[in-house]
Amino acid sequence: MTVRMDSNVKKQFDQLCQQFGMSANTAINIFVNQVIRSRSIPFVISATDDATERAEVRQEALNAFQAARMQAEVNEDNELSLDDINREIKATRKMAK
Repeated sequence: MTVRMDSNVKKQFDQLCQQFGMSANTAINIFVNQVIRSRSIPFVISATDDATERAEVRQEALNAFQAARMQAEVNEDNELSLDDINREIKATRKMAK
C-alpha cells in the first residue's frame, strides 16, 4: 500500500509514533487490524468549525489508537509478524501484476 500525505503531516505522525514507541508502519498496521476486527473506524469522524470539538475528536482518535495498540500487545497471537507482513506485501504485489 502506498499512502501520499503532506511531508509536514508525515513528519508529525512519525514523531508521534516514535513517542508511542513504534514506527509509522506499525501504527498503520495496528489501525488496519483494529478496523478489520471491529469492522468500523475506531473513532468518530465529523466535520466542525469548533476548535474545542476538533480537539475532542483528536483526543478520541488518540485514545482509540492507544487502546488498539494495547489490545495488539495483549493479543500477540493476532498481531502480524514481520514475516506475515512481508508475505502480504508479496501477495499484493503478485495480484497487482
